[in-house]
Amino acid sequence: MSAGSERRAAAAPRAVPAPRASRVELRLSCRHLLDRDPLTKSDPSVLLLLRSQNQWVQVDRTEVVRSSLHPVFSKVFTLDYYFEEVQKLRFEVYDTRGPSDLGYQDDDFLGGMECTLGQIVAQKKVTRALLLRFGRNAGKSTITVTAEDISGNNGYVELSFRARKLDDKDLFSKSDPFLELYRVNDDGSEQLVYRTEVVKDNLSPVWEPFKVSLNTLCSCEETRPLKCLVWDHDSRGKHDFIGEFSTTFEEMQKAFGEDQAQWDCVNAKYRQKKRNYKNSGVVILADLKSYRVHSFLDYIMGGCQIHFTVAIDFTASNGDPRNSCSLHYINPFQPNEYLQALVAVGEICQDYDRCGPCPPPPHHWPCSQDYDSDKRFSALGFGARIPPKYEVSHDFAINFNPEDDECEGIQGVVEAYRNCLPRVQLYGPTNVAPVISKVARMAAAEESTGEASAQSPQKPQSAASCPVTS
Repeated sequence: MSAGSERRAAAAPRAVPAPRASRVELRLSCRHLLDRDPLTKSDPSVLLLLRSQNQWVQVDRTEVVRSSLHPVFSKVFTLDYYFEEVQKLRFEVYDTRGPSDLGYQDDDFLGGMECTLGQIVAQKKVTRALLLRFGRNAGKSTITVTAEDISGNNGYVELSFRARKLDDKDLFSKSDPFLELYRVNDDGSEQLVYRTEVVKDNLSPVWEPFKVSLNTLCSCEETRPLKCLVWDHDSRGKHDFIGEFSTTFEEMQKAFGEDQAQWDCVNAKYRQKKRNYKNSGVVILADLKSYRVHSFLDYIMGGCQIHFTVAIDFTASNGDPRNSCSLHYINPFQPNEYLQALVAVGEICQDYDRCGPCPPPPHHWPCSQDYDSDKRFSALGFGARIPPKYEVSHDFAINFNPEDDECEGIQGVVEAYRNCLPRVQLYGPTNVAPVISKVARMAAAEESTGEASAQSPQKPQSAASCPVTS
C-alpha cells in the first residue's frame, strides 16, 4: 500500500459507541485577575467543584497559564447535564505555585464563583465577578464560562501538528514554539479550540496529538473557518508572534488525504516590510483521525439485527420460590419481579414486528420493525442444579432443549420460565460469565457470516450485531 493510500485510510471515520447522556462542554476565561506575584504576573488555573451530598467535590482543573491576568484556558470541562436536577458548580481561581496536578492547598486564592449548570446552559455564556472569602469582591476580576451542547454531535477528531524552519525569535537560543487553534464563530469572534504544549529551543517542533469534538472544532460545520497561530513562548507572558494561517476542517481532510497537508506560517507585518518574504516557517498536519459517534438509530437504519437473549438468575439468594418473599414466588394473582422484567423488556423488542412480514434483504430497507424480526428469544438460566443429574449449571436452556434454546415470543419465554422453576433446585454461586461468553460467541459468529446485518443495496453494512442480555 502506498503512503498516500495509507493516509487516506487513516483519515476514514472510525466507529465508537454512542454516548448515553447529554453532554456539555464548558470553556473558561478570566479578566483583570489579582496580581499576587511581586516580580511577575499571576500564574492562574481554575478548579471546578460540584456540589454532591452536601459537600463540594473536585471534578477537574484547567492547565496553568503562566504570567497572565487575562487568561483564556484551553482545557475543556465536559459534564453530564440533567435538566431535572439542580447541579451546583463552583469555580475557584488560583495563582498556581507548582504543576496544577499537585493540588491547590499552597496556591494563592484569586477568587471564586458559584452558579448552576442549568444557568450556564440556559444563557450559553455567563460572566460573573470573582469573590474572595466572606463575599468580598476580588477587585475587578471576572470569570466567563461558555457552554456548548455536544450531545448531538457526530464524533470527534484527533489531530497532530508539526512545523519546519520557524523564525528564530530568541537572541541567544532558538524559539520555544507553541500552536493555538481557533474556531471563527458566526459573529466573527474567535474561540480557542486548543493550545499545544511548548517545545523548548526547537525551530522544527513536533507537538503532541490531541482530540477535540467536531462540535468544538467547527460546530460540526466542516467549512467553518479555522485559524492557527504559532508563538514563541515567553516566561513573562509576552509571547512573540511567529505567524499564522487559515483553513477549514474540510480542507484539512482533503489535503491530508492527498499528502499535501501543510501551510505557510505567515507574519503579515513581515510580508509588508520584506520584499522577498515567503513565510516564517511551515506548519504540517502530521496526522488526522476521524471518529464518528453512531446513534442507536444509525445501527438500526444501517441494517443491524438485534438478537434478544434473556438470562435468569436461579441462585438460592433469590429465596425459596414457595415463600412469598422470594423474587421467584409464583403468585396466582400477579407476576413476580422476574416475570415483570421479562415482559417489560421483551415486549419492546417483540412489538417492533407488527407491520407484517417483510421480504428478506436486500429487497427491503432495514426498518424499525427489524429489531428482532423473528420473535424468537433465547432464554437461558444460571446458578441452579438442573435435571437429570442435578449438577450445577451456569448456562442452560430454560426449555431444557440444549439444541435450541429459543422460545416463541415473550409469552414463550414466560411459559418456559414457569415450567422450568419447579424442576430446578436454586443453588449458586452467581456466575454470569458463561452466559455472557455464549452470547458474545454467537454475536461474533453472526458478524463473521454476515447474519448480523440486513444490508440493502443503498445502505452501509453495520459494524456489529447487538446481543442484549437481561
